[in-house]
Amino acid sequence: MLDLLITHATLPDGRQNMSIAVQNGLITEVTEGLQAPAHETVDAGGLLVSPPFVDAHFHMDSTLSYGQPRVNESGTLLEGIALWGELKPQLTHDDIVQRAMQYCDWAVARGLLAIRSHVDTSDPSLLPVQALLDVKQRVAPYLDLQLVAFPQDGVLRAPGGLANLKRALDMGVDVVGGIPHFERTCADGTESVRLLCELAAERGKRVDMHCDESDDPHSRHVETLAYQAQRLGLHGRVTGSHLTSMHSMDNYYVSKLIPLMCEADLGVVANPLINITLQGRHDTYPKRRGMTRVPELMAVGLTVAFGHDCVLDPWYSGGSGDMLEAAHMGLHVGQMTSQAGMRQCFDAVTVNPARLLGLEGYGLAPRCHADFVLLHARNPVDAIRLRAARLGVWRRGRRVASQPAPTAALNLPGRPGTVGFM
Repeated sequence: MLDLLITHATLPDGRQNMSIAVQNGLITEVTEGLQAPAHETVDAGGLLVSPPFVDAHFHMDSTLSYGQPRVNESGTLLEGIALWGELKPQLTHDDIVQRAMQYCDWAVARGLLAIRSHVDTSDPSLLPVQALLDVKQRVAPYLDLQLVAFPQDGVLRAPGGLANLKRALDMGVDVVGGIPHFERTCADGTESVRLLCELAAERGKRVDMHCDESDDPHSRHVETLAYQAQRLGLHGRVTGSHLTSMHSMDNYYVSKLIPLMCEADLGVVANPLINITLQGRHDTYPKRRGMTRVPELMAVGLTVAFGHDCVLDPWYSGGSGDMLEAAHMGLHVGQMTSQAGMRQCFDAVTVNPARLLGLEGYGLAPRCHADFVLLHARNPVDAIRLRAARLGVWRRGRRVASQPAPTAALNLPGRPGTVGFM
């Protein structure tokens, strides 16, 4: 007897009336119309069953700290960094853990079961690292938390920056991070990329750098990142996050840059909600929106994901842990309104970030982990349009969250008594 059987499901690739059989935490069969005895049977009723959402770029050490010690009045990236610097001396292990655990609760409720979080390594105490390693262990039964050693104050700019980052890796942090555009000079930024990529190659780690998070078209560290990835044989293991300067670069230079990124099989993370909030702050009109060239990068076959980046922290006053919000914003900013483009935006919060994180056993196929989400939507386009309710969330075949389908009562002559939005 099966542990779980999902019937009458629509899958993201368009297949309908599909059944998903689960045994011992794994998917054993995905086929049309399967009926078999199971301890639990769930009729999806033709609705969408998706692999879980994945956030390829987040900052869990700062999440839910909005207003501490004060609000970012300018709305700029640099004021956010300054605010975080003011807050860091006040942080405690328990505070970081409590906020992060609360956010992980939100994530699971939204069907978000894997997160790559950058964790600040600038302070010699490495307090945020210790706290998030604690959180990673606590949430492991129900959420994959991958940590990036992130030198927020610059790995060369901050005293002891490189030594602190190495210690974080020694403690068990998974990925090498960086922020070359925040180093004191362009030359230092270039050197930081070289040092950090060599460190990753030496230790067998992936790389994920905040790169060119700027309106400056001359911030071109992604070129160096692609070169170092290619030189060191890190193909497919290096990600450039943000890349907002590509929004301002001239097309001729980009026509050279994108092939270099392809040679290195560079991963890309855009953060639509935050990119359009923080970028263009120095513009009058026309005002740049800052998100990198998502459709063009996807068109050449690069793996492009959307991240949430921030929720209620010094950089962003909104957010709820819903990756469909990021997909919804990315769709609009990238003008990806074709049917194919909207489906690509759904991929950017599911299969694409899973690939960047190197998640094993992810997907809706035999021998994959039985992790999936039943959405109140008929297809991925509807899911983004509605920011669809998560009717059920399963981790290793066990239901970990659910919510009712959204309906509203109407009191209108001659009209239905309720409306369900589909």
